[in-house]
Amino acid sequence: MIIDDTICAIATAHGVGGISIVRLSGQNAINIAKKITKKDKFKIRYAHLCTLYDQESFVIDEAIVIYFKAPRSYTGEDVIEFQSHGGFVTAARIIDACLFYGARVAKGGEFTKRAVIHGKMDLSQAEAAAKLIESKSVEAAKILSAQLKGELQKFVDELRDKLVEILAFVEVNIDYAEEDLPKQLQEEIEKKLKYVYNTLQRSVRISESRAGIIEGFKVAIIGKPNVGKSSLLNSLLSYERAITSEIAGTTRDTIEENINIATHLVKIVDTAGVRQSGDKIEKIGIKRSIKAAKEADIIIALFDISEKFDENDNEILELLKEYKDSKEIIAVLNKKDLGKKFETRKLSEFKPLEISAKESADIVIKTLKNILDTKNSDQDILLITKRQNDATMKASLAIKNSFSHLNEGELELFAYEINEAIGHVSSITKPFYRDEILDKMFASFCLGK
Repeated sequence: MIIDDTICAIATAHGVGGISIVRLSGQNAINIAKKITKKDKFKIRYAHLCTLYDQESFVIDEAIVIYFKAPRSYTGEDVIEFQSHGGFVTAARIIDACLFYGARVAKGGEFTKRAVIHGKMDLSQAEAAAKLIESKSVEAAKILSAQLKGELQKFVDELRDKLVEILAFVEVNIDYAEEDLPKQLQEEIEKKLKYVYNTLQRSVRISESRAGIIEGFKVAIIGKPNVGKSSLLNSLLSYERAITSEIAGTTRDTIEENINIATHLVKIVDTAGVRQSGDKIEKIGIKRSIKAAKEADIIIALFDISEKFDENDNEILELLKEYKDSKEIIAVLNKKDLGKKFETRKLSEFKPLEISAKESADIVIKTLKNILDTKNSDQDILLITKRQNDATMKASLAIKNSFSHLNEGELELFAYEINEAIGHVSSITKPFYRDEILDKMFASFCLGK
């Protein structure tokens, strides 16, 4: 793909700061830089202190200018970085000068798109770069940094090589259609296929269960009215975020707040009390509470230890039983300072914690931290985007379909499915270049990246 234009964008966040960086990339970048600086020569990868001039020769700023010569640059093209004093006005004047001398404003993600096109990184590394900017925890940053270094590429290449090897074995035998595959060869192919299939399935399963590492974990506090959900939220946040009252049903809608638990970013959702109600507004709140529980990675189910177990508590218990195999559950008995009437055996399988939310929620925070720590994924490859996940699932389906064709000796159909699997696996890192697909993918990236 030939790219003959030069693009520019502000690469730092908007607002007041120490410096602003304007990035210029393309075959005309160095000539534009020479016109703006009125300087004839630039030493590669050297910080030059230059006076910048606009198209009317008025001084813009005194700035650091660095020249990255192709292909040893972020995009693989000639790249110029202008590091000026911070603020929007100066950076905007530099952009105006670049445009006057022939550049155009970059689209979102266009710098990274060019890096992919010029082979500086693959798609998985590009997606990791975009996610790293928005990472919400130390663990996410570690995983994304590893993928930026090519960890996912190594994973994909290993599986792709195994599939290509299988395909080579089979295609040799397609020319001899009247003969069956040797039994030993078929067993070896099945063994390799099962390994690839199980590895892909595991990566999808782990990625779905640990998606919160990248996006931030979601924790829903549920329970019947007046069990102290808002008090627990306030205690977790260490300030009075939610209104608390002795009147049941004070919270009518979900309240969401972000907190850091050790190195983890967690979104805590306080929900309306779940109970049978004829009130239309309360019914909407209850519906949202159930939806929050369904979407959460972790459910904190709160019960009032000072009251007897009732049908509303049982409704919460049934909800926990529904989700116990797919979500982490923390059962909490609140108001222990008011005495004990609750039948704790009802929650025995969930090993409930006993607290007084108005006094301390330390044990709940500690339990949350332990759960979140177990979700760390230093040794596992995570799929960090829906695109990667979809490609992996499609590859798995193709391999699953191939088993019956192999067993029935339908080698042409078997080879077709393996080719499909190879295409889907490869697309995680190195798809066929179709401009419209790349444009759509990179449109969500920030400018200057």
